[in-house]
Amino acid sequence: MSRIYLVDDHAIMRDGLRVVLETAGHEVVGEAAGPTPALADLGRLMPDVVLLDLRLGQRSGFELLDELRRRGLDLRVIVLTMSDQPRHVAEALRLGACGYLLKGSASSEVLQAVATVAAGGRFLSPQAAEFAATLLTEGSAPPDGEALSPRERQILLMVAQGATSQAIGQALHLSPKSVDTYRSRLMKKLGLGDIPALVKWALREGLISLDEA
Repeated sequence: MSRIYLVDDHAIMRDGLRVVLETAGHEVVGEAAGPTPALADLGRLMPDVVLLDLRLGQRSGFELLDELRRRGLDLRVIVLTMSDQPRHVAEALRLGACGYLLKGSASSEVLQAVATVAAGGRFLSPQAAEFAATLLTEGSAPPDGEALSPRERQILLMVAQGATSQAIGQALHLSPKSVDTYRSRLMKKLGLGDIPALVKWALREGLISLDEA
């Protein structure tokens, strides 16, 4: 049986996963709602498998994957998310994820993914495998936002959700001027000319929902 760490911003989702995993004999050694507390735990706990959502409030699971890779933490991560964007599958795998599942998968599929990844393998749900195949068919185009830094991704998400530069600065301990600089830089990278275009991009990429736009 495996030692599991959960990263999801919804407590009810973490509670449900805990029941499924512990009923099957696995041990849930910790949980977090976002990347920062997760990083504080993961280097110390070194679980066998991390179950990670991509949308973590105003943060992103991609940030955690990127930081784990940067720190050289060899952890086996399964992305468990609502996002059905083929490019998200590709980017998660590029950043070191060993598995990709959609929320709504059967409990048996989650347990199969955990067992496979804990044993050193990779696991893609049928939907995720189809997404990856779609990208290969289209020429393996990289994600539009692949070149964005974790901080740029964070600011992009907050801007798309309607936060002002002042509010973003207060939340991230940056000056409003620094936030404006980040925003200009990321929009240039994405080839976007204004905030409405940025919001449309974030919607298309599944970073925000219509309720958040």
